[in-house]
Amino acid sequence: MSKVTPFLMFNDQLEAAITFYSATFPDSEIRNVARDGSDGAITSAEFVIGGQSFMGFNGGSYFTFSQGFSLFVDCEDQAEVDEYWDKFVSAGATPLQCGWITDQFGLTWQIVPRRFMELIGDKDRTRVQAVMAAMMNMVKLDVAALEKAYDDAQ
Repeated sequence: MSKVTPFLMFNDQLEAAITFYSATFPDSEIRNVARDGSDGAITSAEFVIGGQSFMGFNGGSYFTFSQGFSLFVDCEDQAEVDEYWDKFVSAGATPLQCGWITDQFGLTWQIVPRRFMELIGDKDRTRVQAVMAAMMNMVKLDVAALEKAYDDAQ
């Protein structure tokens, strides 16, 4: 485990969440769990999602997530964006704006194509502004539309 590890407080959905996350992302695993009794529900767990270590706890219904904390998913291309987006939506997630989606457990994710990060890293301010304006009108990010906005801003 790294020195600093995100700690996620779920109400009573920890087991379902870590099962979904570990099935959704490669390089994921459930490492250590503590149960309420020998056959009881998982109360806490150490787990890995896409190579990132986390701790989780079933803390009760008064714990909720906010969009002030989100998980950024670096997607290689549009196909990977579509894959993750579809998995989240199929599981009951709520799509938001700008590539953000809140999963069925209340945790918000940013599903972002790597190309978007490359485009907004350009030194041409006009092109960057065009890409950002296009992104602000999207729900799921669309690489072709982002590239068109970039190209049209010449």
